[in-house]
Amino acid sequence: MRTATETLVTIGDCQLFVRELGAGHPLIALHGGPEFDSFYLMPELDALAGCCRLIYYDQRGRGRSAAAPAEQVTIESEVDDLDRLRDSFGADSIAVLGHSWGGVLAMEYATRHPDRVSHLILLNTAPASARDWTDFLPTWRGQRSQQDAEALTSLTASAAFAAGDVHADTELYRIVFRNATRRAELDDQIVGRLRAHFTPDRIVASHVIEDRLFAQTLELDGYDLVPRLRELAMPALVVHGEDDSVPVAMAARIADAIPGARIDVLPACGHFSYAERPEAVRDVICAFLRSP
Repeated sequence: MRTATETLVTIGDCQLFVRELGAGHPLIALHGGPEFDSFYLMPELDALAGCCRLIYYDQRGRGRSAAAPAEQVTIESEVDDLDRLRDSFGADSIAVLGHSWGGVLAMEYATRHPDRVSHLILLNTAPASARDWTDFLPTWRGQRSQQDAEALTSLTASAAFAAGDVHADTELYRIVFRNATRRAELDDQIVGRLRAHFTPDRIVASHVIEDRLFAQTLELDGYDLVPRLRELAMPALVVHGEDDSVPVAMAARIADAIPGARIDVLPACGHFSYAERPEAVRDVICAFLRSP
């Protein structure tokens, strides 16, 4: 059994919750949302600690990291926090793994600081451009039943949701991530982790943070990381589920843009591949990190 250490690391004017285990070259895992924290990635992703020094952190203002004014959180502050965290570990370069929206942050960091990224891993990544995001949303929403669509409308308009009620928020994500894997009980487990370390006021702030970060990236007219990805030179791996709500073609577009990047599509697997196919995800990522 690997033992993890948990600390608060001061980064500028904020304290970030950091959890690490394993030894070797550091790999920093970036959670998605961006309104969640790193807890939903555990314990399955811990298996990567067998081949690296695995580092998780809760992004500014979320989860167990210190509260931060939502209006101060930007894509620039997110990239800066990650870079300062790298520096706090004394690492000239790090491997970076981004899950879901964390993939956007990983790509932003890699394209802004390519000399500080040894390996780039995109796990069930969000799209890399506003155009792909716009194309994705109608299809994703169209997969919901009429009953679920009506329930979402009712929940988002409720006073409980506006107040950050944990039950209302969890119910919303239970609908959003219904059938995110092929096992309903696994969907429930993951949803149950999303708000484990959030209070109502933190939930309210996290939704504002999410809106701000999407407005500055995937919802920004003309936003497109693909041209910047073409300039990268570090080894890159894209791991995607065959049944991910984000189409494989969008993940493949990212892999095609990064010179020499590899894509591994896992069969019978959805958006949380690390939980649905933990051994396969561990094996492909560890092999990638160990390859010359």
